[in-house]
Amino acid sequence: MRLADAVVLDLTGVTDKAALMDRCAVTLALPAWFGRNWDALADCLTDLPEPATVVVTGWQEYARTRPHEWRTAQDVFATAVDERPTRLCVLLSLGEGLVGSDEPPAARLG
Repeated sequence: MRLADAVVLDLTGVTDKAALMDRCAVTLALPAWFGRNWDALADCLTDLPEPATVVVTGWQEYARTRPHEWRTAQDVFATAVDERPTRLCVLLSLGEGLVGSDEPPAARLG
């Protein structure tokens, strides 16, 4: 898994669970059966067809407005990484920008 091939999960503007689930469904191309709940997200993350590196950006507003939900989201991502460490890597961008040539520092979950 290479950072250059990462999928950017941009959570800018996401302020609730429904919006987070919608953003995950679209960005990660989750299957039609994705139920937009924490268990379904966990299942989808551990069943991704290809190894993936996901860089989560723009998460700060969601973390401020829904801290309990954000902790749950982090737990779901970390558990999926723990279950499939050679297939999934999730990084949190600590800056405001998107990943690119001048990418901000990132923190690894899991």
